[in-house]
Amino acid sequence: MSDEIRVGAFLAFALLTVGAAIVVAFARAIIYSVFALLFAFMGVAGLYVLLHADFLAATQVMIYVGGILVLLLFGVMLTHKIVDVEFGSPSFQRLPAGLICLGMLALLLVIVYTTPWPIRPLAPGGPTTQQIGRYLMTDFLLPFEVISVLLFAVLVGAAAMARGEARR
Repeated sequence: MSDEIRVGAFLAFALLTVGAAIVVAFARAIIYSVFALLFAFMGVAGLYVLLHADFLAATQVMIYVGGILVLLLFGVMLTHKIVDVEFGSPSFQRLPAGLICLGMLALLLVIVYTTPWPIRPLAPGGPTTQQIGRYLMTDFLLPFEVISVLLFAVLVGAAAMARGEARR
């Protein structure tokens, strides 16, 4: 793939992702937000493909697009109030929050423009799933298991908290 096509594909996926994310944040109807989230997830998967991260792209499509988004769609379809849902919070601290966001944006822009980004030639692409699987089962087995136990504890804690609120 030539560099011009790669840059064009990157810009297309980046614009798709950012545009869809903006629609997710500002859409008045929740069903539009859910469908825009689908495009945002697909844009991120496309960016992973461009980065030769085939495992992450497949994981993104299977878990987020195939699992979580379908679950969200079922949740939205089962609710009776799909349009005109108010998402805003009655917060009066929008000005300080906006100033903090602008400060964070300025800090990020300074970091991006002052950091010397090393440019290396692109490594030849190839499937990485076998290598990732080997690392997860050999060199990084202990962190993988610790994360698994931590995620299980989080799920049990969330279920306990949800049951505690249901009893009240």
